[in-house]
Amino acid sequence: MIDLSVPCPNPRLIALLSELAAGQGFSDSRLPEVRFMRSTQHVPNSPIVYDSSIVIIAQGRKTGTFDGRKIIYDPNHYLVLAVPLPFECETEGSLGEPLLGVSIEVKPAMVAELLLQMTSTKDEDLAPHAIDSASLDESLSEATVRLLESLRTGEDARILGPQRVREVVYRVLQGPLGHSLRLLAAPDSHFGQISRVLNRLHIDYTRNHDVTLLAQEAGMSVSTFHAHFKAVTSSSPLQYLKNIRLHKARQLMVHEGANAGVAALQVGYESASQFSREFKRLFGEGPAAEAERLRKALVRLA
Repeated sequence: MIDLSVPCPNPRLIALLSELAAGQGFSDSRLPEVRFMRSTQHVPNSPIVYDSSIVIIAQGRKTGTFDGRKIIYDPNHYLVLAVPLPFECETEGSLGEPLLGVSIEVKPAMVAELLLQMTSTKDEDLAPHAIDSASLDESLSEATVRLLESLRTGEDARILGPQRVREVVYRVLQGPLGHSLRLLAAPDSHFGQISRVLNRLHIDYTRNHDVTLLAQEAGMSVSTFHAHFKAVTSSSPLQYLKNIRLHKARQLMVHEGANAGVAALQVGYESASQFSREFKRLFGEGPAAEAERLRKALVRLA
């Protein structure tokens, strides 16, 4: 059970992320698989999508909602998202104490490589969760500090950074949520088979995918594929693809200035009216109104 007592922040994590995390929302680091997070306001529960990642929060709090479960990640708890997944999230930050965090992309190839070198693992019989949080221990916290310190200069990032990322992933594999990551590297597990399909949909979201072919790719019958897909993502394959497209379209409108029609075409919609209906159903506002709201919020907080 998650301890919801007052978070105990790591001062070094806060200092490093105060230096490294720029702007609002996500910002890039010197390594492509590492991104910083910063928010100086409270963001109500709203739909978001993350890649497969480990998220460490130094200050502030995020509350995710997935399949009816509340998932807290804050200075006491880290998040593991084993597969690319849309969910809902509330962000707690302020001008005086902004939310500060770091997201580290998880690659199945790295997980497999680390597992080959590990002599023991734990909790093999536990059911994997697509998304969950656990208590942040000292070993993972200090590994994250070492990663952030390596990202302060270009040479340290190039030489030391990749090994620091490996260390963070290794610490998570050793912890209570390691079983979900381990199954990503197990080619014959249902979770691993579904995760490969999810990663494909996450990258190749503009195509119209045939569910029968996706099931064949996962080595399952259509009915078994549907059941396992829903167990991991809490949605059908087509609904998952729709959510990914809508999130990508929102990013295009907010960050690249695309209008709704252009964004709809770029993410794979053939009907602008269908895009507008489905966008409003997910985000609660039409495409133009939602994009304008988010752009104004970014300007106000810049």
